[in-house]
Amino acid sequence: METIFRSVIMFIVLFIIIKFLGKKQIKNLTLYDYILSITIGSIAADSIISLDTPLYDGVIALVVFGLIGYITSIISYYNHNVEEVIDGEPLVLYENNNFHYENLENAKLSVAKVLENCRLKGCFDINELDCAVLEPSGDISILLKDNSRPLTSNDIKNNMKKNSKKQTLNYLIILDGSLNEEELKKANKTKSWLNKYLKDNKIKIENISLLSIDKNDKITIFKNK
Repeated sequence: METIFRSVIMFIVLFIIIKFLGKKQIKNLTLYDYILSITIGSIAADSIISLDTPLYDGVIALVVFGLIGYITSIISYYNHNVEEVIDGEPLVLYENNNFHYENLENAKLSVAKVLENCRLKGCFDINELDCAVLEPSGDISILLKDNSRPLTSNDIKNNMKKNSKKQTLNYLIILDGSLNEEELKKANKTKSWLNKYLKDNKIKIENISLLSIDKNDKITIFKNK
């Protein structure tokens, strides 16, 4: 019976704290928000299950962490420097037809993971990508090049013709220095062809972060830093 009572009280307190802190989607949580949420959830769970611990201690701890979250959000709103320390800064992962390998290393992200996020956002060809940015929430934002962006209503009103080409799926032959033989077969290429291409261009496979081929046999290659 006491467990039921504690559960009801904790639910009410959590509901009030969440309403107080404001709504935010889970996928948009920063690392700070995630830690705060996990801590508050752990306190609530321990207060419900640990019958030896006074209930008011759990309520006080929840209120304290709720106030910490609220106060830091207010300070962050008025002070951008504090916001950068708490939430972090956006990291440019790809720009000007090049990967920023230092930022990739700092974010512990591989080229393959960046390409995966680009595909999830509808960009299957790296040559159409203008910029990719890792946001503090952990999401990757992308910007397509001008000639690859969707046609807008303003373009139609101004009778601007969209110079678009059908997107083709790129075969990712080499990713982060590793050869994908299955992708090589899909592209109708052989190892001997690849070895010759690398030899002619004086490139070692371990020095390649990305080598892709589209259906028109256009090769896109990015070397490691």
